[in-house]
Amino acid sequence: MELLLVALGIIAFIVVIILIKTVRIVPQAQVWVVEYLGSYDTTWDAGLHFKTPFFRSIRKKVPLCELSYDVPPQRVITKDNVQIEADSFMFFNVFNPQAFTYNVQDPSSAMNALCVSTLRDIIGKMDLQECLSSRDAINKQMTLALDEATDKWGIKVTRVEIKNFTPPRNIMESMERQMKADREKREQLIRAQGDKESAILEAQKNKEVQRLNAEAARDAAELNAEAARIAMVKKAEAEKEAAILRADAAKEVKLKEAEATAEAIRIVESAKADGIRAVNASAPSEAVLRLKAYDAFSQAANGQATKIIVPSDLQGIVGMASAIKDCLK
Repeated sequence: MELLLVALGIIAFIVVIILIKTVRIVPQAQVWVVEYLGSYDTTWDAGLHFKTPFFRSIRKKVPLCELSYDVPPQRVITKDNVQIEADSFMFFNVFNPQAFTYNVQDPSSAMNALCVSTLRDIIGKMDLQECLSSRDAINKQMTLALDEATDKWGIKVTRVEIKNFTPPRNIMESMERQMKADREKREQLIRAQGDKESAILEAQKNKEVQRLNAEAARDAAELNAEAARIAMVKKAEAEKEAAILRADAAKEVKLKEAEATAEAIRIVESAKADGIRAVNASAPSEAVLRLKAYDAFSQAANGQATKIIVPSDLQGIVGMASAIKDCLK
């Protein structure tokens, strides 16, 4: 009875072990390559799977995430026979787990050899200066070449990066001297360019100042001419207004004189009319009239006339004078 229990325990233990070996869980971002009796059977994706004991086996666990491989530093020779040390690394992922398992024995060694040969081939076509300045172009060429070469291995090369190019020490010193000379040359060129631009700006500034001075002088001359013209116009207008005022004053004087003359004539004529009316009112005699006529003749003779017309009745006037004399006696 005890032997039976021991045997059942052993059988149960073996069954548990078999069950443990049978149930497999594939984690995320992995696939497992499964063989049946030593040959490829299937590829398990992430999840729960059951494996037939003793007949099926897990050949390889292949990661599906992007992987990186650091290529050891390699010495390569450029087109101008300069030996430099290139340090690079590559990124890749597996797109065909079966080819990755069976088409290449050691993927790391194969990619290392392929990367070194490709790098030597690309660097050998360039001189040192071109290598140092064309790192992006080298990365692209290596990515294309390695991706094409690793397709049969089920590997997709996503990118290759050159970390560093290290030339020999003497080349580095020569490059430093050359870079220093280039920097000094660029500094001189920049300084000369700055002096040239400064001279151009100064000349433009002087030209602008001269133009502004000329414009200011022209504007001043125009303003002076305009001021002189305005002064002449003002002067002419003042003289015109003065002449008009003088003419108005003369006109006013003449009008006043004419009015005074007219008033004097009116007064004289009025006095004459009053005298005539008085004479008419007094009913003068013939002798008085003749005496008045004689007085008028005397006034005419005392004037500035060069000719005197003696009236025909002068004798009558003399007679009238005699009559007046008799009257006075």
